[in-house]
Amino acid sequence: MIETSIYYISDPTCVFHGNNARLFLKRQRVTLRRRADRRNREKNYGDISKESEMGSNSHHNQEAAREPADSMVWFRSYLHGGTSSLISTLTTVITFPLYKTVFRQQLHSTLVREAVAQLLREGPVKLYRGVAPPLLMRSLNGTLLFGLQDTFLQQLSLWDTCPAPRTALPALAGLGAGVLEAVLFCPFERVQNVLQNSGNDTSLPTLRSILRKLASKPLASGYYTAFLPILVRNALGSSLYFGLKDPVSETLRAGGCAPVASSFITGVLNSVVISLPLYPLSVLVANMQAQVDGGGGGVKGSWQRLWAARQRRLVLLYRGGSLVIFRSCITWGITTAIYDQLKRLSRTSD
Repeated sequence: MIETSIYYISDPTCVFHGNNARLFLKRQRVTLRRRADRRNREKNYGDISKESEMGSNSHHNQEAAREPADSMVWFRSYLHGGTSSLISTLTTVITFPLYKTVFRQQLHSTLVREAVAQLLREGPVKLYRGVAPPLLMRSLNGTLLFGLQDTFLQQLSLWDTCPAPRTALPALAGLGAGVLEAVLFCPFERVQNVLQNSGNDTSLPTLRSILRKLASKPLASGYYTAFLPILVRNALGSSLYFGLKDPVSETLRAGGCAPVASSFITGVLNSVVISLPLYPLSVLVANMQAQVDGGGGGVKGSWQRLWAARQRRLVLLYRGGSLVIFRSCITWGITTAIYDQLKRLSRTSD
């Protein structure tokens, strides 16, 4: 005899008897279990999605915050470089007669007293003829040199496959900054050297007349005369400066030297190391750029004429070099000290 039982389901009007009721309840339990599992999965998925979205937003916010920070670091490098160079232009104004004396020595291979006598005969009115280009060039030079070097250094640091070692990156970034510096400031140096040559006073009495004359010529014989030696000098000089700057400064600080003093001494020492081997290139540039007309033959022909005019003697080629190195040491010592101090102050303020 089949056992019969009565089961009441959720609906009190729905009544099942016996095996049919058991089968229905079993199916309902399975259905309810599946619904519960599905709700749990949906809840877990929602939590994961929220966490993922929050993590994505946090990562996006970090990247967004990092980009302005990197831009601010680069901007500060340009600002600090420009400020330090602007302050050091005071030394340019003060030492410009000294620089002009050296230029006459480079151009005519004269002794110091002979070059000074030339300037005295010309009078105080013409003493500062040609000071505008170096003042402008000096201010812009520091802004771009330090800013570009720091920009290149940041980009090289992010390059995972860079073949150069990490310790060589500052020098490599300085090389790139020196190349751009030569491209941008070669015209300024050209105008400056034409202005400082007393032989151009009659034919080209004003800055406007010089600019017009140079603009009427092709770039290679106009504004970009002697570009190749300027490129070599600036690229090597910037590479050496930034490659030696941090190691020398760290060595001095490790020896107990104060931060400002170590930065100043670093600038002085780097200037000596750079100026001594590269000074002949500055002499070559001065002789190639001083004349608006003539002086052709390219770098090789100009060097041969210069070497013959100096009687093939290195001592005569370096005439005036001691004054240039002294002036460069003071200028770059002050510039380096101010730039490093501004960087230290900006870091502490952050």
